[in-house]
Amino acid sequence: MTAPTTATDVNQPSLEHAPPAGRRMSWPVLCLVIAGALALTSLVRLITGADGITNVSQMSTALQLAVPIGLAGLGGLWAERAGVVNIGLEGMMILGTWFGAWAGFQWGPWTGVLVGLIGGALGGLLHAIVTVTFNVNHIVSGVAINILALGATRYLAPLAFEGRSGGSAKQSPAVDSLGHFTVPGLSDGLSDLNDKGWFFVSDVAGLLGGLVTNVSWLTLIAVALVPATWWILWRTAFGLRLRSCGENPIAAESLGVNVYKYKYLAVIISGALAGLGGVFLSIVANPFYLEGQTSGRGYIGLAAMIFGNWMPGGLAIGAGLFGYTDSLNLRGGSANVHALLLLGALLLVIGAIWLAVRKKYVNAVITLVVGALVFAWYAGTNEVPNQVVSATPYVITLVVLALSAQRLRMPKADGMPYRKGQGK
Repeated sequence: MTAPTTATDVNQPSLEHAPPAGRRMSWPVLCLVIAGALALTSLVRLITGADGITNVSQMSTALQLAVPIGLAGLGGLWAERAGVVNIGLEGMMILGTWFGAWAGFQWGPWTGVLVGLIGGALGGLLHAIVTVTFNVNHIVSGVAINILALGATRYLAPLAFEGRSGGSAKQSPAVDSLGHFTVPGLSDGLSDLNDKGWFFVSDVAGLLGGLVTNVSWLTLIAVALVPATWWILWRTAFGLRLRSCGENPIAAESLGVNVYKYKYLAVIISGALAGLGGVFLSIVANPFYLEGQTSGRGYIGLAAMIFGNWMPGGLAIGAGLFGYTDSLNLRGGSANVHALLLLGALLLVIGAIWLAVRKKYVNAVITLVVGALVFAWYAGTNEVPNQVVSATPYVITLVVLALSAQRLRMPKADGMPYRKGQGK
């Protein structure tokens, strides 16, 4: 007779064998850290005069750029919590952009959202068949899906879009807007407060103003998916069983969990979320499909997930960080990035002091030297080259991952092959 599945039973094997995850930062401490970072940014704004780094339009653009990254990251989180590495997020986003625009310009934007989501889910289903059923290496399968999605959309685009009004071999006709909303009164009040230029208060107003000004309905859905994912995966029996497949599938199977089913569901949901991120690009960010418009956001979403330590909240912060740095390309890029050099130098000095307090003197000296070099770059120049501005999101991705690598704890069985009954 199969033993009943309980939260204690399923989690116990992973708790016994999992490496220590380290101390998690509590919400009050995290809020203090965010407030401190915002205060430091405000100080830099006052020193440099780069008001654009925290104004409402900058934050609104950052939110729009963070959404597809966050959706791709959520997709990666669902798959990897079930033990399947999903490098194919980029390809699933590409499928979402194409299918969303293809259906959107013919039958309306909300139909495009649904069809784009299904397109990404089909990519997830293919990845699940290859990795779960046939035990192909997850990285190889993901890379193959990225190549396949790019090739398939390049083949289909001329067939579907050429000859249509506004369409071409590389671009779809325009898709109608999903609509935007602005919170009346609150948006104008925060914008006026942001224009005052006060220390910290105006910067907080700019951040909040970006969240309530010209926000797409799909953005609202994407933001809601973050707490929904946390609740499903950490507060339901379904989520407990799914996570057990990523920690110890053999133990989960012994307790009656259908590991194959949960892995399939997780990877299909992963593809659907990545496809939704692609839909956002081809319907909200741009009202049309354009070849190459994902621009590696699937990979950055994967980096945001890793930065967030495979947790929805941390992932959202990582997506926001990468979206903000990406927004610098669009709004006063050179001046803003030059001002952020000073912010980077100050953060490195603070990091060096923290390392010294923890008696990591060698690391502290290296960090201090790097901070001094960054400050010298800031003091010796008035602007940064456009190439540096364009590369900033990718450089930030590498730096953040390098700095956060020591505290990461991935699901124990992530990427490991599994066969039904192998524990017998």
